[in-house]
Amino acid sequence: MLRHWWARLNDPLLNSLVKEAVEGNLDIAGAKARVREARATHQQSLGLFYPTLMSASSAIRQRSVAGGAAGMGAGAGSAPREFSQYQAGFDASWETDLFGRNQRAAEAAEYGVEAADEQLRLALLTLVGDVASNYVQARGYQARIALAQRTATAQRETAQLTRTRFEAGSVSAVDVATSTGQSSTTEAAIPSLERSYAEVVHRLSVLTGRAPGDLTNRMRRSAPIPKPRLPMPAGIPADILLSRPDVRQSERVLAQATARIGQAEAARYPTVSLTGNIATTGLKIGDLAKNSSIGWSFGPSLNVPIFNGGQLRAAVEVAQAQRDQNFVIYRDRVLRALEEVENALVAIVQEEVRSRKLAAAVESYRQAATLSRSLYQGGSANFLMVLDAERSFYTAEDALVQSRIALAMSYVTLNKALGGGWDGFVDASKPEIIDRDLGPRFTASRP
Repeated sequence: MLRHWWARLNDPLLNSLVKEAVEGNLDIAGAKARVREARATHQQSLGLFYPTLMSASSAIRQRSVAGGAAGMGAGAGSAPREFSQYQAGFDASWETDLFGRNQRAAEAAEYGVEAADEQLRLALLTLVGDVASNYVQARGYQARIALAQRTATAQRETAQLTRTRFEAGSVSAVDVATSTGQSSTTEAAIPSLERSYAEVVHRLSVLTGRAPGDLTNRMRRSAPIPKPRLPMPAGIPADILLSRPDVRQSERVLAQATARIGQAEAARYPTVSLTGNIATTGLKIGDLAKNSSIGWSFGPSLNVPIFNGGQLRAAVEVAQAQRDQNFVIYRDRVLRALEEVENALVAIVQEEVRSRKLAAAVESYRQAATLSRSLYQGGSANFLMVLDAERSFYTAEDALVQSRIALAMSYVTLNKALGGGWDGFVDASKPEIIDRDLGPRFTASRP
């Protein structure tokens, strides 16, 4: 049911727009960047398990004077001596993760990656739903505009017939004015519908990553309001909520917050590090490899937090409170998800019933409008009968169009509530901006 659910609306243009939106939408691009950020953060946390090795080199030119005294002549001591000193060495350190602080940090970062992945899925779900709902609305506005235009044309014909009968002395001027006003009222609704249609098309264009007017020509040709061909599900098992990315994301964020409690707790205990260095010193660069003095050191270091004003304990309590907040958010997301599914199911069932009733009403009003018009032309009915029949027919037909829109929208809402989204491959590793020539540069000093 959830796989490519929008394809069940049987509209090729909608299918194309969904694909184009996934490729060009800016919200998706931002979500992919957040995935890359989370992956890089996780990689940083994994680096804590490995030793750190640094290389340090120096070259110093020194001048020394031996045997001289303040205020004495230059010849009172030895001549100044200048020499160079070169040093090269390595420093290494490694923190043993005795109490699991680094391990918990890595776990938290890994859960962050999973949460970012779910955030991307949520953005895709929202995007596909928005594209489908705006497309349905666009086709609905087109249908309502066409209906208003047809009705206004029929009402103008009735107004012309009324004027003809007025000239023949069969009806009063009141009937002429009323029939003309009715057609004008119907025509007055068209600009508002045209405006709403344009706004929806502009929104569709932006959702696909284009300028607002880029889809105007593609959408100009009218098409039926999309309608799913398959029967709607009668019931949804609760475990289907596992497919909802917002629920899954909340669960991953909760797991991340739980891991951070362990990280904060481990910070209260001692840390043991192994450090070492080796360095060689010589008066010439060539001496560093042969005639140099070599020194080295190696040993463990122990850092024990003794007194910190309760900061570390407070950090644990902060992490626990954040865990509790995320737990509440997770439970709320689950309940809201269940509510949305149930509401969408009820909306579909009831809207189907409403559509059938409206279709029957439209057919009855169609017959009434046709019959009253024929009787009016033959002089057997007054104008008020025609006016009431045509107004009722237009109102019922417009309500039927809106019901079909609502049914398609409920279908979209149901699939969003079930977590149906884009299940194709989305490459989150490719950056939006390709950085070039980012190496170090020598800059000229400024005065």
